[in-house]
Amino acid sequence: MSPTPPSARARVGLAAALVLPAAFLGACSVVGGADGCRGTAADIERLATQSVLGSVPAGATAPSNYRGVGVTTGCDDDSSGKPWLHADRLYAFPGKRVDVIAHYTATAAAAGWRPEYDPGPGAPDATVEGACWTRTAKGRHLLLTVDFRTGGYSPAPKVSKGIAYEVSVGTTSDGTGGGEASCWH
Repeated sequence: MSPTPPSARARVGLAAALVLPAAFLGACSVVGGADGCRGTAADIERLATQSVLGSVPAGATAPSNYRGVGVTTGCDDDSSGKPWLHADRLYAFPGKRVDVIAHYTATAAAAGWRPEYDPGPGAPDATVEGACWTRTAKGRHLLLTVDFRTGGYSPAPKVSKGIAYEVSVGTTSDGTGGGEASCWH
């Protein structure tokens, strides 16, 4: 039995969800709308060019429903602190979480990132939520995360075999890092 084709409205909604984030690259002031995001477009564009966002373990690809999206960017200003600038990319991987972490651990070390949180090679794969690293570049404190908790994405990443994960590079709007630039662990 073949799947029922989506309605025109659902196709338009999916297209908007997939295309709009990429279309707003560098448009943080317009999208964010909050005063804290004004003037951050150049910083967001620099985040989007971080080579680690395109580095993947062998076999990793974009989830089937995110192909062609590439790097998405944003400025989150919820007024509880300094706005958070970020560039993110979703991937599907046919292997294990620990293999993804091993790849990014080596990639991050080669690019001068320092480990902030690493679950370690002995951690049970199912319990690994992610890892993160920090570094300073052009006077900005940056945070690199690999996160397997992709449930907040809409639409949810479609992965035929394996896992979905997000790679993200972020910083505070003023680049200091403050308390906001730390891992979730």
